[in-house]
Amino acid sequence: MKCPKCGYLRQDQDSHLMEGVCPQCGIAYCKWKENPVPAQEQSFVPEPTNYSIQPVEHWSRRALNRLLEVPDSVDSHAFWGRVALFIAFIIWGWSFILGGIDWRSIGGSFLHNVNLPFHEFGHVLFRPFGRFMTILGGSLFQVLMPLGLMLAFIIQRRDTFAASIMLWWSGQNFIDVSPYIADASHRAIPLILGLSEAYHDWGNLLSMTGSLHRAGMYAGLSFGIGVALMLLSFCWGGYLLYRQHRNLNRLRQL
Repeated sequence: MKCPKCGYLRQDQDSHLMEGVCPQCGIAYCKWKENPVPAQEQSFVPEPTNYSIQPVEHWSRRALNRLLEVPDSVDSHAFWGRVALFIAFIIWGWSFILGGIDWRSIGGSFLHNVNLPFHEFGHVLFRPFGRFMTILGGSLFQVLMPLGLMLAFIIQRRDTFAASIMLWWSGQNFIDVSPYIADASHRAIPLILGLSEAYHDWGNLLSMTGSLHRAGMYAGLSFGIGVALMLLSFCWGGYLLYRQHRNLNRLRQL
């Protein structure tokens, strides 16, 4: 008889061994036929589960989704109020953009007086970091503060449309700073509380860095950043309103 496991053919000289047992590997023929694969050699087949592997979303995609997030339900009155606000900020923003670096139009806006307290607070906030940062801190905090509010609206309030307005405000602050930079060489802009020209922030900053001759270039750069942020806020806010309008129409159909 031939062994089903090792293929050994039983010989006459193997008659002294028990019948049904392979002289070569020692298995019992009948048991091998019932269970040809030993338990330790059987491959493990896991039981099926209901779990599915979800792809990990890239952080940039998650950030973009958060920036473009809109509420699932949109109240019609609130929506049209946002539309009116959006149109008003577009008109207001273009008045700053088309006005250029002009102290009379920029400084004459009531928004300049709104920005001024934040500018002055920036000097106090950055005072521990030395004289240079104390002087720069006014303009720096003025443009960064709206960006901080923008992040708060995105992360805490999940109000992306309000965040787009804060981006607009940061752009306006860059424009607000630009005539102050351009005046560094002349120091002709009147300062608050009748302070002398010795307290002119950008006159001192550019003198300290030896770049007073680049005042016009820095002013143009500040103005350009402000225009870019305003245009970006228009695109962002307009797209958010478009998505909200789709949700508004969807609710009407329900």
